[in-house]
Amino acid sequence: MSFKKETPLANAVFWTARKGNTTFLKLLLNSGRVDPDCRDSLGTTALMIASYCNHLDCVRELIMQGADINIQRESGSTALYFAAQQGNDAIVKLLLEFGASTELPTKCGATPLSIACQYGRTSVVNTLLNWRCNVNIQLQDGATSLFLAAQGGHDDVVRFLLSSGARADQPRQDLTTPLWIAAQMGHANIVKVLLEHGANADTPRKDGSTPLFKAAYKGYTEVVQELLKFFPSLGVLKNGTTPLHAAVLGGSVRIVSLLINSGADASLKNMTNELPADLTKNGRVIRLLQSKEINGQS
Repeated sequence: MSFKKETPLANAVFWTARKGNTTFLKLLLNSGRVDPDCRDSLGTTALMIASYCNHLDCVRELIMQGADINIQRESGSTALYFAAQQGNDAIVKLLLEFGASTELPTKCGATPLSIACQYGRTSVVNTLLNWRCNVNIQLQDGATSLFLAAQGGHDDVVRFLLSSGARADQPRQDLTTPLWIAAQMGHANIVKVLLEHGANADTPRKDGSTPLFKAAYKGYTEVVQELLKFFPSLGVLKNGTTPLHAAVLGGSVRIVSLLINSGADASLKNMTNELPADLTKNGRVIRLLQSKEINGQS
């Protein structure tokens, strides 16, 4: 957070809010010479600063002095947004009790819940969900709070969201789903939880790649194993490649074995001379494809 200097008195209020000096803050506000909602050139208020810096007493004093809880910064951020971002759960609860809105978005569409999910602030997420905020609000690019939590690998947050009604398959605008991004990041536990809550393992994004294709390329064995439990398609993608191609390109002998044993087109073992050079650069994988027996070792 950047705090722009304004008038000396306003700057003094910002300083006390940042440092947590409640006594001095109260003296300044009681003087009648400074507005509790004084703002810098970016729209930052003392309440936002105190909420960000986790100074509960300063937040309470500003509220008692009449500070507007729902003022938005130039970016659209509010005091609640900053408290949620930093994981300051006591301040989140106080702001909510005094009427802070959970739905005011930033310019990119982020809300206090989405930023808390992105940063893995489990306690704050639980508080916001208990407040019954909208769990399926999307950012401008279509990302949901569940998507952000899955991307960040925040297992507990993902579970909280799903139990509160988050849609497991809600995609971004590019059709990337929470399951796809979890697979791409190698978060096997989250992949498992999403699948157990009905996420579709075969849903491709705009480039045609599926969660299995991406995990196979990245070499995430545990993710591939979880996906194979739900029998995702092993067939040809829109661009003509398969998850087995991706595993060969990624160079994972173990995943190549898993895919062939799960029904991937074994005729590829006899097609290595026809595959592009970049798919045949890993000698161990090619020897596996050409062999009569699959040893299953990585």
